[in-house]
Amino acid sequence: MPRFRATVAVFVLLVAGFGLTVAPATGFAGGPEQVASVAPAPINETVPVGLTGVYPNPVPDGDDGEFVILNVTATTPLGNYTITDGEDRVRLPNRTVEGRIALTTAPNLTRNRTDARILALDQGLALANSGDYVALARDGEPVETLRYTDAPEGEIATPGRDGIRWRPVGATEFPVVAVPGESTRAFVLPDGSAVPTETLAAADERILLAGYTLTADRVEGELVAATRRGVDVSVLVDGSPVGGLSQPSARTLDHLTEHGVGVTVLPGEPARYDFHHAKYAVVDGRGLVTTENWKPAGTGGHASRGWGVVVSADRIVSALAATFQADASGLDAESWRRYRAGKRFEPADGPPANGTFPERVGPRRFQPERVELLRAPDNAERRLLRLLRNADETIRIEQVSIGSRRQPFLRATLAAARRGVDVRILLSDAWYVEEENRALVGWLNERAARENLPLSARIADPNGRFEKIHAKGVIVDDDQVLVGSLNWNNNSARENREVAVLIEGEGVAGYFAGVFQADWQGGDWRLPASLLLVVALAALGAVLVARRFEFETRPAT
Repeated sequence: MPRFRATVAVFVLLVAGFGLTVAPATGFAGGPEQVASVAPAPINETVPVGLTGVYPNPVPDGDDGEFVILNVTATTPLGNYTITDGEDRVRLPNRTVEGRIALTTAPNLTRNRTDARILALDQGLALANSGDYVALARDGEPVETLRYTDAPEGEIATPGRDGIRWRPVGATEFPVVAVPGESTRAFVLPDGSAVPTETLAAADERILLAGYTLTADRVEGELVAATRRGVDVSVLVDGSPVGGLSQPSARTLDHLTEHGVGVTVLPGEPARYDFHHAKYAVVDGRGLVTTENWKPAGTGGHASRGWGVVVSADRIVSALAATFQADASGLDAESWRRYRAGKRFEPADGPPANGTFPERVGPRRFQPERVELLRAPDNAERRLLRLLRNADETIRIEQVSIGSRRQPFLRATLAAARRGVDVRILLSDAWYVEEENRALVGWLNERAARENLPLSARIADPNGRFEKIHAKGVIVDDDQVLVGSLNWNNNSARENREVAVLIEGEGVAGYFAGVFQADWQGGDWRLPASLLLVVALAALGAVLVARRFEFETRPAT
């Protein structure tokens, strides 16, 4: 969109509880260079109204749909408030409001961008895409000012401690969800490839399946079968994966749609995320989170080393469902039927994976102490950094690759090694990352030798147990394990939709630590004796809890 000044509609969202601050203005005349940044001076502490955001570069042609965000934390009359950009001044409607209120000259556009109650404005501002400022005043006295430069299309500017932050319209701000542990089923792929399909096959009411790609015949078959028995099935995938959407993907999505599955893709503009890279499913009251794509090589069980868990904690499952609904209902979401009309799709890179591998690591049930749901870009980076920074004894990392030597997760891991934490890093030997992984492994080992660090890195040698590592796993202190779609690169953490679970408990962490150790050694599956005892005790505990629950809830006879 051209970056020029154009007179357009102005929306004003009044959002309760935004919790952000901006510098107050000392005057409006002469343009933004004459607006000073000084300490806030609220007009009336009992009726606070603050300026917390601006949307200057909407996607529609002609810049229709600009808005300014105000923070209203109590019932407030708006008639004595104005907003200005130094040239135009708009008086707010003489209405008393509370909560989330959207004031707009274009109500139809606003309804697509907010769930707030709509109030119409008769006049709007003209906000320059290349840079401008917005000032809020009460009775002619300046209250606050927000400045911005070079507005990205379809994004909102909000002030923070480190300056202006841009985020797409509709992007979520989900917190980490943490709950006491409930029954959790851990599995690895390709060994436990039956777990995803068994989980889908058990659905009675709903399936919400979210992924990057979907081509696995076994998964497709279970989704169609679920629809036939009356289950409400919805699928959400990325519409523009790297290399483009493939012909096999299109055929799969066509087939699902023909059989009544609701299919939504995220290719649209303005895109909230670079890629919808999450890999999870909500099946009735359970949530399945994995590192693997819904394709033959991944959840089909024909190639990749992957990690996965099935959790049953109500709040985690509800949060997964909320993530799905938020992502599937955005402006960038399109139905598959509408998206695929008139499009051509890319040929497959090659035949689908069809390898067979030994099932040496069976799925196990555990009763962990704690489960947390992490989502990127909302909160996953901060939480993973905190996990690594709090490591006391060991860190075990099994990844496809690591973005760079300065990637924040790797830097936090190196810092842990410098304080004495024993670190092992296992990277994939897949052809598309092998060269860069070998270079990084060499650099890490050389640095460890030079600094005498308890750190070693290695390229995986599957030795016939799987084809390649695709897992994105971390185990800390043999007590906490992270499983999910989050890759160790900044784009994954900051620009993609990713989902992961952090599970605390010696049993489940020991299970994955044993898998890591076998993959590290590159030999047959041999669970270390110490971890074997931990896993056995944890499994016994889970059985006892289950039997106690069955006894206590058994109907009287």
